[in-house]
Amino acid sequence: MKFIFIVQGEGRGHMTQAISFSNMLHNQGHQLAGVILGKSKRRTIPEFFSREIPAPIHLVDSPNFVTDKEEKEILIGKTIFQNLTKTSTFYKSLKKIDGIVKAEAPDIILNFYDLLGGIYNGFYRPKSRYWVIGHQYLIYHPEFKFAPAKGLNKFFFKLNTYMTALGASEKLALSFYKLKSTDKITVVPPLLREEVKKLNPTLGDFFLTYIVNSGYGQEVINYAKENPHLKIRAYWDKKDAAETEHPLPNLSFHRVHDKNFLRDMADCKGLVSTAGFESICEAMYLKKPVMVIPVTGQYEQACNALDTVYSGAGIASDNFDFAQLENLIQTQFNAENSIQIWNSTWPQTFYQLTSEAKTTEPDFVLTQSFS
Repeated sequence: MKFIFIVQGEGRGHMTQAISFSNMLHNQGHQLAGVILGKSKRRTIPEFFSREIPAPIHLVDSPNFVTDKEEKEILIGKTIFQNLTKTSTFYKSLKKIDGIVKAEAPDIILNFYDLLGGIYNGFYRPKSRYWVIGHQYLIYHPEFKFAPAKGLNKFFFKLNTYMTALGASEKLALSFYKLKSTDKITVVPPLLREEVKKLNPTLGDFFLTYIVNSGYGQEVINYAKENPHLKIRAYWDKKDAAETEHPLPNLSFHRVHDKNFLRDMADCKGLVSTAGFESICEAMYLKKPVMVIPVTGQYEQACNALDTVYSGAGIASDNFDFAQLENLIQTQFNAENSIQIWNSTWPQTFYQLTSEAKTTEPDFVLTQSFS
């Protein structure tokens, strides 16, 4: 079967998931005809993505979060307003997506949580099947735990998730742990790249941190300055940052690099990170304890933090206090979890999904209410 991916370019998680899925396609004899990647002025596309994706990459302007001046908090109101002012730009993106889909005529369009992907499928009604994949679709599971919400954050998170899945015939909900699928979603394991599975974890003398919004870098610097006995290696995708920076003897900042990040993940004492799904899964697979700090204003990350604690992967915090993770390691962390067994079921799950798709006619499916 021929696939086209539509990938959200916010953070590294959706991109690494797309790389992992492309490897599964290849292993089972399917074709990836192209990848449509949402971009914005806030982000630089990591070099590893173009290196690891075995297909043409088409960049389109896509909706993106707006942060405060410190590059930390997500401002929902300004995010909505600014993206509404770019309607004509996004219309051009939709036309470009339509041109690519018509030229390639894929059997399946797989959307990694990009808003334009859902709008495209909902309004253009392509002949291809439309699938969506992401941890976010777990909100349709009866056992999902929502975080306490402020204002309309929960409403907009659910609305965005609903919009990305307009007309989807298959909603693949990534989960830290095994859950039963329902009539609304198919629960699937995390998408981990083969490089993660080949690593041999060791116990190093440093903490690893990943920062999705560069404004949190100053918090890490402040903590490292006050605690010179702790070694910290930080990764970020700050647009104008050098490849490596050493603001302090015990702290280094690195541009996002897939292989270097995974190498350090295997060797670190633990991971301190904003609450993105993918990094937590990698740490769980390597049996590394995690402490997550949800990005302020990003309700989805608040839910991820709850799920992290529930799964036994680690703890949640509201600041980069590495001592909290150090205390967890010394007192009560249990590295046992079932994510490795759960992840090993992906090939069979994918085989079943594609086998069913081959025997059924594509159809536009109205998604359930987001309320």
